Amino acid sequence: MGASNSMAAFGSIAPRLRTVVPGPASIAAVDRLARHECPAITLRRDRRAKSLGAERQDPIVWRDAQGSNVRDVDGNVFVDMMSGFGVAVLGHRHPAVVAAVRDQQDHLLHAMGDVYPDATRIDLLEQLAAIAPGDLSVSILGLSGADSIDAAVKTAVLSTGRTGVLTFEGSYHGLALGVVALQGYKPEFTEPFAKIAHPDVRRLPYGAPADVIRAAMAAQDVGLVLVEPFLGRGGIVEPPAGWLQDLAEVTREAGAVLAFDEIACGLGASGELFASERDGVVPDLLCIGKSLGGGFPLSACIGTPAVMAAWAASKGEAIHTQTFLGHPVACAAALAVIEQIRGKEHCDRVRERGEALVKAFGPRAHRGRGLIRAVEIKVDAIGAMRHLLELGFIVLPAGQHSIG
Repeated sequence: MGASNSMAAFGSIAPRLRTVVPGPASIAAVDRLARHECPAITLRRDRRAKSLGAERQDPIVWRDAQGSNVRDVDGNVFVDMMSGFGVAVLGHRHPAVVAAVRDQQDHLLHAMGDVYPDATRIDLLEQLAAIAPGDLSVSILGLSGADSIDAAVKTAVLSTGRTGVLTFEGSYHGLALGVVALQGYKPEFTEPFAKIAHPDVRRLPYGAPADVIRAAMAAQDVGLVLVEPFLGRGGIVEPPAGWLQDLAEVTREAGAVLAFDEIACGLGASGELFASERDGVVPDLLCIGKSLGGGFPLSACIGTPAVMAAWAASKGEAIHTQTFLGHPVACAAALAVIEQIRGKEHCDRVRERGEALVKAFGPRAHRGRGLIRAVEIKVDAIGAMRHLLELGFIVLPAGQHSIG
């Protein structure tokens, strides 16, 4: 049984385990899932593998969440150290987000994307311009992080007339077909689709010297340089000091567009509103998502007016749009998130809690900043993840021998 404080409320309590993990209700629910969901989606026990001696353990099935806690269908309470893939930057079901969503759903659930916008979307676009660094003030909204990367690729092509994209090893920019070739996290994510994926992607080591980057762009055919200012899924890795400045200089020398992917590290998670702010570099395009919608699917590619002007005005039918673009409820949730994170207090709190984590790590090697942290361990990370889940803590691997 996990330790608990009987006076604390769900949302801020230590693990409380009622069954083994996963419990019988989770296993039964995943049995149903296995019958109807593509097997490539959820990591689960192979229903045929037991006889082959290769059985995997099933995941827990979530029922509800609040603050830092998740409760599964068996009634077990866990501490979510991952904030739901970084989405719950304010905690699960933050009261301000819930209130904004309830108010919005009483007025408007859906508008008409590129034809008839709603007022909430316009408010959000203004607020994104207000919090973004430098001259970043014109946005393309989407539903996922991959959508924002897709918008960045298209913008760069229109702005430069070049199709080449330079990315970096360890990067993760989403798995949608239009962007899957850009990721440098795992080749096996791209290989099955290589013949129909982006044909003009080159990749360098993360933190590559400026002369190596300059050589890769010497042919003047690269239109977009895409980088995570702080590698997330690729292992919680910070770039070398001064590297982002060098990258920006080389990119602009070559006449290319510089895009920062802050889908995972932006909106306060690093202890700065945007992770790149610490380096004093403003890109031409900034991609954000995950925590932006407070739990609702929403992303944005925010650009300078000069770069975004490459799209020109709509001629009646938008060449880039979606049915649910700027969904009113998601925009309302995002406005509530921005209101909570834009002040100094939020980033101060992230840094303080990050420092508390470092103290808890003790002598163990660790890396990261703010609440984007990884601690090194001596055992396989997948096994450690499963063991910690059985103790009531939700974590993910951050490399073969690190968890984050």
